[in-house]
Amino acid sequence: MPRKPLPTRLAAVAALLLATGALSTPAASARSADAAPGDDYVLTVSTDPAGTDYDNRHVDVTGTVTKADGTPAPNIRVTVEEVVRFTTWNPWGDPIDPTYYEPRELGKPVSDSDGKFTIPDVTIDHVGAGSLLNVQQGVRITAFYDEDGDLDTPQDGYFADTTVTADARSSSVSYTVINKRKVKAGDVLVVQGRVTLPKGVDPEGTEVFLQTYWESQYRARTTAEDDGFFVLSVRVRDYDDTFALRTAPRDMYVSGASRSLPITNTSLPRT
Repeated sequence: MPRKPLPTRLAAVAALLLATGALSTPAASARSADAAPGDDYVLTVSTDPAGTDYDNRHVDVTGTVTKADGTPAPNIRVTVEEVVRFTTWNPWGDPIDPTYYEPRELGKPVSDSDGKFTIPDVTIDHVGAGSLLNVQQGVRITAFYDEDGDLDTPQDGYFADTTVTADARSSSVSYTVINKRKVKAGDVLVVQGRVTLPKGVDPEGTEVFLQTYWESQYRARTTAEDDGFFVLSVRVRDYDDTFALRTAPRDMYVSGASRSLPITNTSLPRT
């Protein structure tokens, strides 16, 4: 499903800085990073707790800004973002970024006299109405500081990040092929089924996708009704060779499900 990578200018500059080595060492493990030669500052960022789940989605984000010699750096305004990540649909194996990113700014705290900054009670979740197909269960928290505030001069930028686990409940999907399991070009394939989510979670609105060809992530899509029921139909093409169902619940803390369909396209050339 099309999704734009990191739309903000800040994220683009951060990626450039990481690629060129202009940023200080990222603190992915939330431990203090050593200053690289020429660095003036070092950033760290961490969360408490380090993980979230369906019933517990809040963390406190904390971090530090120090000078290269380790002394606290007060009055530094740091931009903090949550970045929800999605796996890129890439069946061809091309050397492209395997991840899509959806960032949102959490705030711009200022370091105190000890060089510390805090954003309390942050909700780790997907915000917005976009699809959660292929969402990853690790959410990244990033911290960024640019000395002169000019993102066109990335040499004076500093970056740190950490990952918050987001444990999701499992779901399932069942199906029935209405007409036939051996099809040919021109036939209309009809599949109906039901998505089952954890007890107490409303299945209405869960996205259901039907794939028919290996290059395309899906051919048809629909949303489940209030009882989880859905129907999908497509006209078979002579090259359709991969039939599968995938689901994407509306809640990031409920994982999607997938099922391969036992459909044979007799119009495919025999090997």
